[in-house]
Amino acid sequence: MNTAQASSNLVKVRVWDLPTRVFHWALALCIVGLAVTGYVGGNAMMWHFRIGLTVLALLLFRLVWGLVGGRWSRFAAFIYSPGSIINDLSGRGKPEHSVGHTPSGSVSVFALFAILLAQVASGLVSDDEISNAGPLTRFVSTATVNLATHYHSNIGKWIILALVVLHIGAIVFYLRRKQNLIRPMLHGDKHLAVAVMASRDDAASRIGALVIFGICGAFVVWVSRLAG
Repeated sequence: MNTAQASSNLVKVRVWDLPTRVFHWALALCIVGLAVTGYVGGNAMMWHFRIGLTVLALLLFRLVWGLVGGRWSRFAAFIYSPGSIINDLSGRGKPEHSVGHTPSGSVSVFALFAILLAQVASGLVSDDEISNAGPLTRFVSTATVNLATHYHSNIGKWIILALVVLHIGAIVFYLRRKQNLIRPMLHGDKHLAVAVMASRDDAASRIGALVIFGICGAFVVWVSRLAG
């Protein structure tokens, strides 16, 4: 079978719904923004704080969307056993595991998600003792503030950088296997050898996602004003 024949036998399936794709690229831009503003410091720290709150809203949205979003955006779709991850890395993974997040790719996704939550949480109770303090510092002890500040400034950001590199490495790893993970995250569709259930991605689900993000954003705004 030649390449043209093989391509004609592939089925186009909507894997990544629009809310998931917007979340992915918005989070990527925010991570870049946090890195730049954190490095520049000074007046840029106001934007660092605002971008950090945006990341919190995005993460809260993704937590909810991971339960009610499109089929392949749900956490249940990419929670794999250790054996599946090992098989995937050794090239013996199941074809159905390559539809959404792959087993090895899911590791970096969950790790990055958890560390970003920790980074944002530590930022909420950090204080640089100059001009910037998180809105929740008054609710915790001085020892907690110092610990959170140290983690946020000296540890967390390097872990995030390492996980971003790992995430990019996973993308390159699959590119070498002739699996382009970037293109589907742009237009949402994958061409698969077998038909699988597509992710719901209609007007109603998109409006629902917008409402969910609006609620998450409102909650983050409320948190940011707790500084009094």
